[in-house]
Amino acid sequence: MSSQLVSNLAARGASLSIVHSEASLGWGGQEHRVFTELAGFKSLGHQVMLVAPQHSLLFERCKTAAIPCFHTSFERRHLAIDLYRLTSFLKQHRPAVVNTHSSRDGWCMGLAARLAGVPLLIRSRHIDVDYKTPAVSRHAFTTLADHVITTSEAITQKLRSVLNVPADRVTTMATGIDLTKFSSAGLAAEISNHSERPLIGMISVLRSWKGHDVFFQSIRLLCDAGFHGGFVVVGGGADVEKYREMARTHGVAERVHFTGHREDVPQLLRALDLLVIPSTKHEGIPQIGLQALACGTPVIGSAVGGIPEIVRDGETGRIFAPNDPASLAGAIKEVFSKPEETAAMASRGLALVSEHYSLDALKENLLNLYRRYLGEHPAFRSASSS
Repeated sequence: MSSQLVSNLAARGASLSIVHSEASLGWGGQEHRVFTELAGFKSLGHQVMLVAPQHSLLFERCKTAAIPCFHTSFERRHLAIDLYRLTSFLKQHRPAVVNTHSSRDGWCMGLAARLAGVPLLIRSRHIDVDYKTPAVSRHAFTTLADHVITTSEAITQKLRSVLNVPADRVTTMATGIDLTKFSSAGLAAEISNHSERPLIGMISVLRSWKGHDVFFQSIRLLCDAGFHGGFVVVGGGADVEKYREMARTHGVAERVHFTGHREDVPQLLRALDLLVIPSTKHEGIPQIGLQALACGTPVIGSAVGGIPEIVRDGETGRIFAPNDPASLAGAIKEVFSKPEETAAMASRGLALVSEHYSLDALKENLLNLYRRYLGEHPAFRSASSS
């Protein structure tokens, strides 16, 4: 399906009805991905809707963006009520596609979709986790899913090997990046220690496995070695004071500027001389890594999950050993001691994102997947006849 053909779907009045569900209350990479798909398919003229808790941040964002929402709790104590309400909702709206994203909505919405006879049920797996009871977990990705979408090849391989999901029923699709928004062109953000160079930062939701502690320890090593520069931590989602205390514990609180949550991510990336992704577990392909590469910002990341799939060591960035502050400090020093190599890696990183990870590519890949299962849907019959 060509990009032109995809664009013609809305013009011909043919559309899909697509419902996404998300039980999470927060606003991190996973929730960004759900919003990206909803907004992207709305822009193509398809009918989209979110099912989520009313007090979730994703619900609020979708309402602000005029994306229709249906609220439910996805709490275990309300399982029977939610299942009844969701089954009735799906029978009434008759969507062509239901896409679930988290464990709780995966089970509840998945059951409702099966009871309502939804033609295509997709389960997305955003992070790399272990499965304590594979025999049970397998049903979430097979019985309650016609197809699984993952955000990295590492997650795809685990689903195939641990849960025995058939190879033809799981596909890797990293989140697409809007290349008109994330680019080297444009203004850079104002940060309080902006004058300190080089400026090195983390941009992520504040979670234990994102590796902030490792970052702070590496800063201590760099400072002890006489390295001069500024350090910034961008993100919310948890008590920032807890992370300030972590920085104080390692004696670097005065060197690190905490911005809290920020919406101006492209401008922040253009302000940085280096983005660090020191995650210790769970990562798929981190969106912030793709966004940084699209902006031409050098990136180094830990050898965790899907990070090496985009931060290809020595090609598009540098990889360091996870949970190893000395390895991270060494990689940071190398970025600035070898500027020509760093610039070449950044250039290749931009080419990688432009070729394989654009938002248009994601929408087209998703439509191709939908067409595989829903080829007789009027939207695809209309498109195929053009």
